[in-house]
Amino acid sequence: MNEFETAAPSVERTNEQPSQRLAPKLYLCATPIGNMGDVTKRVLDTLAGVDVIFCEDTRNSGAMLSRIGIRKRLESCHEHNEEAAAARVVELVSRGGAAAYISDAGMPCISDPGERLVRACIENGIDFEVLPGASASLTAAILSGLPTKRIFFAGFLPRENRERAELTAEIKRIRATSVVYESPYRVGATLRELEQILGDRQAAVVREITKLHEETVRGSLSSLAERYSDEPPRGECVIVISGETGAEPASAGSVDELLRRLLAEGMSVKDAAKQASLLLDIPKNEAYKRANEIKAE
Repeated sequence: MNEFETAAPSVERTNEQPSQRLAPKLYLCATPIGNMGDVTKRVLDTLAGVDVIFCEDTRNSGAMLSRIGIRKRLESCHEHNEEAAAARVVELVSRGGAAAYISDAGMPCISDPGERLVRACIENGIDFEVLPGASASLTAAILSGLPTKRIFFAGFLPRENRERAELTAEIKRIRATSVVYESPYRVGATLRELEQILGDRQAAVVREITKLHEETVRGSLSSLAERYSDEPPRGECVIVISGETGAEPASAGSVDELLRRLLAEGMSVKDAAKQASLLLDIPKNEAYKRANEIKAE
Protein backbone atom coordinates (compact mmCIF):
# COMPACT_ATOMS: atom_id res chain seq x y z
CA MET A 1 0.00 0.00 0.00
CA ASN A 2 1.52 3.32 -1.01
CA GLU A 3 -1.25 5.95 -0.93
CA PHE A 4 -2.09 7.70 2.29
CA GLU A 5 -5.58 9.01 2.96
CA THR A 6 -6.95 10.23 6.23
CA ALA A 7 -10.33 9.84 7.77
CA ALA A 8 -8.94 12.07 10.53
CA PRO A 9 -6.70 15.17 10.50
CA SER A 10 -3.02 14.68 9.69
CA VAL A 11 -0.68 14.26 12.64
CA GLU A 12 1.10 17.47 13.57
CA ARG A 13 4.71 16.99 14.53
CA THR A 14 7.70 19.21 15.21
CA ASN A 15 11.11 17.89 14.28
CA GLU A 16 12.58 18.21 17.73
CA GLN A 17 15.16 15.68 18.83
CA PRO A 18 14.41 13.48 21.88
CA SER A 19 15.99 14.63 25.15
CA GLN A 20 18.11 11.46 25.20
CA ARG A 21 19.98 10.17 22.17
CA LEU A 22 18.61 6.93 20.81
CA ALA A 23 20.61 3.79 21.47
CA PRO A 24 22.61 2.57 18.46
CA LYS A 25 20.44 -0.06 16.83
CA LEU A 26 18.06 -0.67 13.94
CA TYR A 27 14.45 0.34 14.62
CA LEU A 28 11.85 -1.38 12.43
CA CYS A 29 8.87 0.98 12.48
CA ALA A 30 5.30 0.24 11.46
CA THR A 31 3.69 3.03 9.45
CA PRO A 32 0.00 3.72 8.69
CA ILE A 33 -1.71 1.65 6.00
CA GLY A 34 -4.06 4.47 5.07
CA ASN A 35 -5.16 6.66 7.95
CA MET A 36 -2.32 8.86 9.15
CA GLY A 37 -3.92 9.02 12.59
CA ASP A 38 -2.72 5.45 13.17
CA VAL A 39 0.96 6.36 13.51
CA THR A 40 2.11 5.83 17.11
CA LYS A 41 3.88 8.40 19.28
CA ARG A 42 6.69 5.91 19.81
CA VAL A 43 7.24 5.66 16.05
CA LEU A 44 7.13 9.45 15.71
CA ASP A 45 9.73 9.92 18.45
CA THR A 46 11.97 7.24 16.98
CA LEU A 47 11.83 8.52 13.39
CA ALA A 48 12.61 12.02 14.68
CA GLY A 49 15.62 10.76 16.62
CA VAL A 50 17.44 8.37 14.27
CA ASP A 51 20.37 9.40 12.10
CA VAL A 52 18.99 7.93 8.87
CA ILE A 53 15.75 6.35 7.73
CA PHE A 54 15.93 3.42 5.33
CA CYS A 55 12.73 3.04 3.33
CA GLU A 56 11.22 0.93 0.59
CA ASP A 57 10.53 3.91 -1.68
CA THR A 58 12.07 7.30 -0.92
CA ARG A 59 9.30 9.16 -2.79
CA ASN A 60 6.40 7.49 -0.96
CA SER A 61 8.13 7.64 2.40
CA GLY A 62 9.28 11.21 1.82
CA ALA A 63 5.69 12.31 1.23
CA MET A 64 4.47 10.44 4.31
CA LEU A 65 7.22 11.83 6.54
CA SER A 66 6.57 15.35 5.27
CA ARG A 67 2.95 15.05 6.43
CA ILE A 68 4.07 14.25 9.96
CA GLY A 69 6.72 16.97 10.01
CA ILE A 70 9.84 14.78 9.96
CA ARG A 71 12.79 15.58 7.71
CA LYS A 72 15.60 13.05 7.73
CA ARG A 73 18.15 11.64 5.33
CA LEU A 74 16.50 8.79 3.44
CA GLU A 75 18.20 5.77 1.90
CA SER A 76 16.40 3.19 -0.21
CA CYS A 77 16.03 -0.44 0.85
CA HIS A 78 13.86 -2.57 -1.42
CA GLU A 79 13.82 -6.16 -2.65
CA HIS A 80 16.52 -5.48 -5.26
CA ASN A 81 19.10 -3.84 -2.99
CA GLU A 82 18.26 -5.19 0.47
CA GLU A 83 21.57 -7.06 0.75
CA ALA A 84 23.59 -3.88 0.19
CA ALA A 85 21.31 -1.88 2.48
CA ALA A 86 21.75 -4.50 5.22
CA ALA A 87 25.52 -4.06 5.03
CA ARG A 88 25.07 -0.32 5.25
CA VAL A 89 22.84 -0.67 8.36
CA VAL A 90 25.40 -2.91 10.06
CA GLU A 91 28.17 -0.41 9.30
CA LEU A 92 26.17 2.57 10.54
CA VAL A 93 25.02 0.96 13.80
CA SER A 94 28.49 -0.48 14.46
CA ARG A 95 29.80 3.08 14.43
CA GLY A 96 27.25 4.16 17.04
CA GLY A 97 24.48 5.37 14.76
CA ALA A 98 20.76 4.79 15.02
CA ALA A 99 18.83 3.74 11.91
CA ALA A 100 15.14 3.16 11.21
CA TYR A 101 13.50 1.11 8.50
CA ILE A 102 9.98 1.70 7.18
CA SER A 103 8.22 -0.04 4.31
CA ASP A 104 5.72 1.75 2.08
CA ALA A 105 2.98 1.02 4.63
CA GLY A 106 2.36 -1.34 7.54
CA MET A 107 4.83 -3.66 9.23
CA PRO A 108 8.25 -4.21 7.66
CA CYS A 109 9.00 -7.88 6.84
CA ILE A 110 5.29 -8.75 6.37
CA SER A 111 5.01 -9.10 2.56
CA ASP A 112 7.53 -6.24 2.48
CA PRO A 113 11.34 -6.01 2.61
CA GLY A 114 13.09 -6.17 5.97
CA GLU A 115 13.88 -9.85 6.55
CA ARG A 116 17.45 -9.49 5.29
CA LEU A 117 18.01 -6.50 7.59
CA VAL A 118 16.91 -8.56 10.59
CA ARG A 119 19.15 -11.50 9.59
CA ALA A 120 22.13 -9.18 9.11
CA CYS A 121 21.62 -7.71 12.57
CA ILE A 122 21.47 -11.18 14.14
CA GLU A 123 24.49 -12.43 12.20
CA ASN A 124 26.57 -9.40 13.17
CA GLY A 125 25.45 -9.00 16.77
CA ILE A 126 23.63 -5.73 16.04
CA ASP A 127 20.72 -4.75 18.27
CA PHE A 128 17.35 -4.18 16.62
CA GLU A 129 13.92 -3.27 17.90
CA VAL A 130 10.44 -3.69 16.42
CA LEU A 131 7.92 -0.89 16.91
CA PRO A 132 4.44 -2.36 16.27
CA GLY A 133 1.56 -0.63 14.57
CA ALA A 134 -0.94 -0.95 11.75
CA SER A 135 -1.36 -4.36 10.11
CA ALA A 136 -3.58 -4.93 7.06
CA SER A 137 -3.70 -8.71 7.55
CA LEU A 138 -4.85 -8.69 11.19
CA THR A 139 -7.29 -5.82 10.64
CA ALA A 140 -8.86 -7.63 7.67
CA ALA A 141 -9.13 -10.90 9.61
CA ILE A 142 -11.10 -9.17 12.36
CA LEU A 143 -13.30 -7.26 9.89
CA SER A 144 -14.15 -10.51 8.07
CA GLY A 145 -16.09 -11.84 11.04
CA LEU A 146 -14.47 -15.26 10.54
CA PRO A 147 -12.80 -17.14 13.44
CA THR A 148 -9.55 -15.50 14.56
CA LYS A 149 -8.33 -17.99 17.16
CA ARG A 150 -5.89 -19.30 14.53
CA ILE A 151 -4.86 -17.33 11.44
CA PHE A 152 -2.71 -18.45 8.51
CA PHE A 153 -1.07 -15.54 6.68
CA ALA A 154 -0.42 -16.52 3.05
CA GLY A 155 0.55 -13.09 1.74
CA PHE A 156 0.49 -12.70 -2.04
CA LEU A 157 -0.12 -15.95 -3.93
CA PRO A 158 2.86 -16.77 -6.17
CA ARG A 159 2.41 -16.17 -9.88
CA GLU A 160 4.39 -19.27 -10.88
CA ASN A 161 2.04 -22.24 -11.35
CA ARG A 162 3.87 -24.82 -9.25
CA GLU A 163 4.51 -22.56 -6.26
CA ARG A 164 0.95 -21.25 -6.42
CA ALA A 165 -0.46 -24.78 -6.49
CA GLU A 166 1.64 -25.80 -3.50
CA LEU A 167 0.47 -22.82 -1.43
CA THR A 168 -3.21 -23.22 -2.30
CA ALA A 169 -2.93 -26.92 -1.45
CA GLU A 170 -1.54 -25.91 1.95
CA ILE A 171 -4.43 -23.49 2.48
CA LYS A 172 -6.85 -26.28 1.56
CA ARG A 173 -5.56 -28.54 4.34
CA ILE A 174 -5.29 -26.19 7.30
CA ARG A 175 -8.13 -25.47 9.73
CA ALA A 176 -7.19 -21.86 10.37
CA THR A 177 -8.68 -18.76 8.77
CA SER A 178 -6.41 -17.78 5.86
CA VAL A 179 -5.46 -14.27 4.78
CA VAL A 180 -4.38 -13.56 1.20
CA TYR A 181 -3.22 -10.30 -0.39
CA GLU A 182 -4.28 -9.69 -3.98
CA SER A 183 -4.26 -7.02 -6.66
CA PRO A 184 -7.76 -5.62 -7.28
CA TYR A 185 -7.40 -6.54 -10.96
CA ARG A 186 -7.00 -10.25 -10.11
CA VAL A 187 -9.46 -10.53 -7.21
CA GLY A 188 -12.29 -12.01 -9.28
CA ALA A 189 -10.12 -14.66 -10.95
CA THR A 190 -8.39 -15.54 -7.67
CA LEU A 191 -11.70 -15.96 -5.85
CA ARG A 192 -12.91 -18.32 -8.59
CA GLU A 193 -9.66 -20.27 -8.41
CA LEU A 194 -9.89 -20.56 -4.63
CA GLU A 195 -13.51 -21.74 -4.85
CA GLN A 196 -12.45 -24.39 -7.36
CA ILE A 197 -9.65 -25.69 -5.14
CA LEU A 198 -10.98 -25.12 -1.61
CA GLY A 199 -14.69 -25.57 -2.19
CA ASP A 200 -17.31 -22.88 -1.68
CA ARG A 201 -16.07 -21.63 1.69
CA GLN A 202 -17.15 -18.50 3.50
CA ALA A 203 -14.89 -15.55 2.83
CA ALA A 204 -14.61 -11.78 2.82
CA VAL A 205 -13.01 -9.19 0.59
CA VAL A 206 -11.73 -6.23 2.59
CA ARG A 207 -10.51 -3.17 0.74
CA GLU A 208 -9.12 0.30 1.47
CA ILE A 209 -8.45 -0.60 5.09
CA THR A 210 -8.49 2.45 7.43
CA LYS A 211 -9.19 4.78 4.49
CA LEU A 212 -12.30 6.84 3.81
CA HIS A 213 -13.87 4.21 1.57
CA GLU A 214 -13.07 1.12 3.64
CA GLU A 215 -15.41 -1.74 2.75
CA THR A 216 -15.89 -5.36 3.83
CA VAL A 217 -17.95 -7.65 1.59
CA ARG A 218 -18.75 -11.04 3.11
CA GLY A 219 -20.16 -14.16 1.46
CA SER A 220 -19.25 -17.46 -0.15
CA LEU A 221 -16.27 -17.67 -2.49
CA SER A 222 -18.67 -18.28 -5.40
CA SER A 223 -20.83 -15.23 -4.63
CA LEU A 224 -17.79 -13.01 -4.18
CA ALA A 225 -16.24 -14.32 -7.41
CA GLU A 226 -19.48 -13.51 -9.21
CA ARG A 227 -19.59 -10.02 -7.72
CA TYR A 228 -16.08 -9.15 -8.86
CA SER A 229 -15.99 -11.13 -12.15
CA ASP A 230 -16.77 -8.13 -14.41
CA GLU A 231 -15.86 -5.13 -12.29
CA PRO A 232 -12.79 -5.31 -10.04
CA PRO A 233 -12.88 -3.65 -6.62
CA ARG A 234 -11.04 -0.38 -6.18
CA GLY A 235 -8.03 -0.02 -3.94
CA GLU A 236 -5.83 -2.41 -2.00
CA CYS A 237 -7.56 -5.72 -1.25
CA VAL A 238 -7.27 -8.51 1.31
CA ILE A 239 -9.11 -11.82 0.91
CA VAL A 240 -9.98 -13.70 4.12
CA ILE A 241 -11.08 -17.36 3.83
CA SER A 242 -12.59 -19.74 6.38
CA GLY A 243 -10.55 -22.80 7.35
CA GLU A 244 -10.97 -26.42 6.34
CA THR A 245 -13.83 -28.12 8.19
CA GLY A 246 -13.77 -31.60 6.70
CA ALA A 247 -12.75 -33.09 3.38
CA GLU A 248 -15.40 -33.18 0.68
CA PRO A 249 -14.94 -35.26 -2.46
CA ALA A 250 -14.13 -33.23 -5.54
CA SER A 251 -16.87 -33.13 -8.15
CA ALA A 252 -16.21 -34.21 -11.73
CA GLY A 253 -16.87 -30.63 -12.81
CA SER A 254 -14.25 -29.14 -10.50
CA VAL A 255 -11.67 -31.72 -11.62
CA ASP A 256 -12.29 -30.96 -15.28
CA GLU A 257 -12.27 -27.21 -14.72
CA LEU A 258 -8.95 -27.32 -12.90
CA LEU A 259 -7.34 -29.63 -15.47
CA ARG A 260 -8.51 -27.46 -18.36
CA ARG A 261 -7.05 -24.36 -16.74
CA LEU A 262 -3.71 -26.00 -15.97
CA LEU A 263 -3.41 -27.41 -19.49
CA ALA A 264 -4.38 -24.04 -20.99
CA GLU A 265 -1.57 -22.45 -18.97
CA GLY A 266 0.90 -24.72 -20.75
CA MET A 267 1.37 -27.50 -18.22
CA SER A 268 2.09 -30.99 -19.52
CA VAL A 269 -0.53 -33.70 -18.98
CA LYS A 270 1.71 -35.28 -16.33
CA ASP A 271 2.27 -32.05 -14.40
CA ALA A 272 -1.38 -30.99 -14.65
CA ALA A 273 -2.51 -34.38 -13.32
CA LYS A 274 0.00 -34.16 -10.47
CA GLN A 275 -1.20 -30.69 -9.46
CA ALA A 276 -4.89 -31.68 -9.71
CA SER A 277 -4.22 -34.72 -7.57
CA LEU A 278 -2.50 -32.57 -4.95
CA LEU A 279 -5.07 -29.78 -4.92
CA LEU A 280 -8.26 -31.84 -5.13
CA ASP A 281 -7.07 -34.91 -3.24
CA ILE A 282 -7.91 -37.38 -6.01
CA PRO A 283 -5.88 -40.41 -7.20
CA LYS A 284 -3.05 -39.50 -9.58
CA ASN A 285 -4.00 -42.17 -12.11
CA GLU A 286 -7.57 -40.84 -12.21
CA ALA A 287 -6.35 -37.28 -12.78
CA TYR A 288 -3.85 -38.45 -15.42
CA LYS A 289 -6.53 -40.37 -17.32
CA ARG A 290 -8.90 -37.43 -17.34
CA ALA A 291 -6.12 -34.98 -18.33
CA ASN A 292 -5.30 -37.14 -21.34
CA GLU A 293 -8.95 -37.21 -22.35
CA ILE A 294 -9.24 -33.44 -22.11
CA LYS A 295 -5.98 -32.95 -24.04
CA ALA A 296 -7.32 -35.15 -26.85
CA GLU A 297 -10.59 -33.21 -27.23
